[in-house]
Amino acid sequence: MAEQVSDLVERGERRLEWTRSRMRLLADARTAFEASRPFAGHRIGVAIHLEPKTAVLLEVLAAGGAEIVATGNHGSTQDDIVAVLRARGMIVHGRRDDTIEKHRDNLARVLDASPDIILDNGADLIAGLVSRGTAGSILGGTEETTSGGDRLRGELEGAVPFPVIVINDSPLKAIGENRHAVGQSVVESFMRITNLMIPGRRFVVAGYGWCGRGVAQYLRSLGGRVAVAEIDELKAFEAALDGYRVAPMSELAGWGNTFITATGRPGVLGAEEFALMEPGSVLANCGHFAWEIDVPALKGSAAGVVAVDDAIERVEFADGRHVVLIADGRMFNLAGREPKGNSLESMDLGFLLQALSLERVASGAALPAGAQPVPDDLNRLIARRMVSAMSASR
Repeated sequence: MAEQVSDLVERGERRLEWTRSRMRLLADARTAFEASRPFAGHRIGVAIHLEPKTAVLLEVLAAGGAEIVATGNHGSTQDDIVAVLRARGMIVHGRRDDTIEKHRDNLARVLDASPDIILDNGADLIAGLVSRGTAGSILGGTEETTSGGDRLRGELEGAVPFPVIVINDSPLKAIGENRHAVGQSVVESFMRITNLMIPGRRFVVAGYGWCGRGVAQYLRSLGGRVAVAEIDELKAFEAALDGYRVAPMSELAGWGNTFITATGRPGVLGAEEFALMEPGSVLANCGHFAWEIDVPALKGSAAGVVAVDDAIERVEFADGRHVVLIADGRMFNLAGREPKGNSLESMDLGFLLQALSLERVASGAALPAGAQPVPDDLNRLIARRMVSAMSASR
């Protein structure tokens, strides 16, 4: 077992070294944090995808004096990276093959450690604090995603007594990470996992937020025929002016042969849509939670489910049709085979937003309770640094 752990650490260290070398903004932040120690005396509770880029972020926070207690998101944890973080002295719970029940237990163990700052991804930790009645002990935190921001402004509205900076509200994240990085990584992951061609394929993108915009853009740039299903009238209008076919999902379900959900909302593809799809249609989700495709309804109505490999399932219906489900409905660019996720440069920018937002929280700055956007001065500071870094590389 010791040899297996050492092998994981060795592999993880190699991957982490490459990733760290390409994240220059975080390297500068690490140097600054080593001098200023903004997180000394603080314990940061973390729930985020545990992969090389997030490991670099956690290294930066630890260099600033933070004690880290972390777990991953369900299905996307990379065991070699967990091994490296543990070897660095961080308390990290979870494995890639954890069940959803085990994942919930991991979240509880992070909260059991009594963190005073939260770095959340999907608002799972914050929801747990509210449920326990212990949210009053938290200085503040950050939330990474659209889905988590929706929860904070929906089911958790008024229940969170500490400030939560929603990283996804930043225009930098919207443009750099959500549109361009998610768009790129989703298309790359689709090609790598399925080995199917893009040109001429009929794609339906559910949602025309920043992630949906990027997915649609990169699919079309490679020759895909792209339609958009969007219930927000203004976003639907934008998609139409951008040149996409725009229609309700009930109409597009029979037209498309590949469906990619990017809404952050549950039940976007359900029994009614499954019944209309042509044989061999591919279903994939790039939203944070595995609820946009109603997988229980899909498999519950199936005559059989065949695992093609660890990322592809063939779901067969009694009428002779079948559909193909990618990564069991989870975020397939991180939960699928050989996950890469978003580009290193985009996450360098996004995680600098995280690091500096957490620094602002730790400073005790006067921030209102509940969900709020990244402070404008941080957006502008990071934009200047990113443009300077991009110019220097030319």
